[in-house]
Amino acid sequence: MLLACIAYQFVLVNNVQGKKNVSFKIHTAATYEEVLTEMKAEKLLNNYYTFEVLSSKMNYPHKVHPGNYVFKPGMSNKDILRMLIGGHQTPVKVTFNNVRTKADLAGKLSRCLELDSSKLMKIFYDTSFLKRQNLDTNTIICLFIPNSYEMYWNISQEKFLERMQKEYKIFWNASRLEKAKNIGLSEIEVSIMASLVQAEQQKHPSERPRIAGLYMNRLKQGMALQNDATLIFSLGDFSIKRVLNIHKEIDSAFNTYKHVGLTPGPINLPEISSLDAVLNYEKNDYLFLCAKEDFSGYHNFAADYATHQKNAKLYTTALDKRKIYK
Repeated sequence: MLLACIAYQFVLVNNVQGKKNVSFKIHTAATYEEVLTEMKAEKLLNNYYTFEVLSSKMNYPHKVHPGNYVFKPGMSNKDILRMLIGGHQTPVKVTFNNVRTKADLAGKLSRCLELDSSKLMKIFYDTSFLKRQNLDTNTIICLFIPNSYEMYWNISQEKFLERMQKEYKIFWNASRLEKAKNIGLSEIEVSIMASLVQAEQQKHPSERPRIAGLYMNRLKQGMALQNDATLIFSLGDFSIKRVLNIHKEIDSAFNTYKHVGLTPGPINLPEISSLDAVLNYEKNDYLFLCAKEDFSGYHNFAADYATHQKNAKLYTTALDKRKIYK
């Protein structure tokens, strides 16, 4: 009877602290001792002695697998060790939105997954990799379609990039490719245009098809797009709230006041709603836009320069009243 009680205590009794599921991550190449130290630091178990004894019996010190493991209330030492020894990890949800630069993207991914941001940045500039993707250092960010993905936390860089390539092909299906062809843009050009539209309208996605239509009008007429966000991107100062004439003089291929046409690459990672806004842009006669003077996030649109000047005056006056000078 005593032996049965002892066996129950070591093998079958609940040994997880708390009443909520807890994610526990084991890094690649971690040793059993390191895993145990981290478990203690996170206060995962009620009794570490019984866990260590059964770990030894089940040879876990020689069977450590990296990954994300979910410890659930009620799990016994036997349950935990079967999960860990079997490598039965739980996928994590990976999302990357509000990305402006490649460095932003690498940072966000390394916070979601066991990926090294510096190694990701290296691949973003790897000429052989870029050539295989028909991309360059300016357009590599187009490969990543912002969405919510499930994958294993310790996915390798190679497998992650393969997954992104697969998701890219899923997004750019026959229907979207046909729409891009019909509006005279490649999928990369759609991504670049979408980034400009998104930078112009971050708050109200419903307005993006109208802005896309305006930019398409300017492209067709050979007019410079004159997107203020491209100046901010060129300067690398995202704290700027008021674009001034001096900013328009920056010597950059991304300066859409100096250069006609699309920028060499996206100025952010465009969301799916922005990409679809370009593919399904509103047919209109607008050539100018200006933020509304009520700071609602919406825009005043105009088909002629005289009307645009009136709209611009309303907005600059509102900026002055709020003492927003830079």
